[in-house]
Amino acid sequence: MSRAFRVDHAVQSWRAERARAAGYTAEVTPYTGYGSTSWVRVLGRVLLAKRSPEQRKDTPTGARGWRSFVSVPVANAEVSVHIGERSFEIHADRSGLIDETVDVDLEPGWRRIGLSSEGSDVATALVFIVDPQTTFGVVSDIDDTIMVTALPRPLLAAWHSFVVNEHARATTPGMPVLYERLTSRHPGAPLIYLSTGAWNVAPTLTRFLSRNLYPAGALLLTDWGPTADRLFRSGRQHKRGSLERFAREFPQIKWVLFGDDGQHDESIYHDFVAQHPDHVRAVCIRQLTPGEAVLAGSNWRGHASSSDSPVPWIYAADGAGLADRLENIGLLESAPQQPEVEA
Repeated sequence: MSRAFRVDHAVQSWRAERARAAGYTAEVTPYTGYGSTSWVRVLGRVLLAKRSPEQRKDTPTGARGWRSFVSVPVANAEVSVHIGERSFEIHADRSGLIDETVDVDLEPGWRRIGLSSEGSDVATALVFIVDPQTTFGVVSDIDDTIMVTALPRPLLAAWHSFVVNEHARATTPGMPVLYERLTSRHPGAPLIYLSTGAWNVAPTLTRFLSRNLYPAGALLLTDWGPTADRLFRSGRQHKRGSLERFAREFPQIKWVLFGDDGQHDESIYHDFVAQHPDHVRAVCIRQLTPGEAVLAGSNWRGHASSSDSPVPWIYAADGAGLADRLENIGLLESAPQQPEVEA
């Protein structure tokens, strides 16, 4: 067990003791999950809070990012999951994170479940239940794919995560419209936002997606802090493991994978396509501008990933360019032509 892991555990335990002594109690922050008609993946986090429900309503949403990283988690909290008339008991991990699969019968579509811990108010979480007949899905990266952040730059990454007001984050042009067209063209398709960002910013990202009119979807992030054998968690391992899990959970689905060429998305998707060609319909890569690429540390701008691939690889600088190429391979219907206005 690493020294950083032991120190982090001791610090979190001390913070939890101090918070409880000050009157803080457990509160569940729900995250959007997904599942099939026979199981559901429950996601959320148990934190210590002192605010009343009335105070939470008045809390401004345009908060600085650092506030998300100072919350006190409830380690190994017992969580009650309420789905319809049934209830289940599950446990959070040492960071207060809830990520458990529960066997239950549900109809396809959006469903609501309840989460509570230590007698807290029941928090409502949305889960998307995938129809067993669905054969199309979308997996999307967030940073530099649908949200302009240039995350690989260490200093700017810290600035965006800890300092910048969430309303200052910009959406990639054309991407909300593209995702809306895709989900409308393929009704019932699951949309999963897969990022290497920390779970601490999940509420901020959820509001960003809603504010910029992205279709609703499950959000999968990573934990913050050291592990038992690593100083920092591996973002690449998180993405690779998640894609492998999707292939096992939904063997009938072929995914369209969205990423960018500023981090490791190309190599991760290339490996997944090589191992699971029957699970991928296409790979869409948003190309960074030359300036973004230099600052992001991207040193490979070629399309070598597509040369020997059994699935289409699509490159463009924004959502409109990607949409044009998706139309060419039949995954999108042609956008209606705007009538000409006579002078």
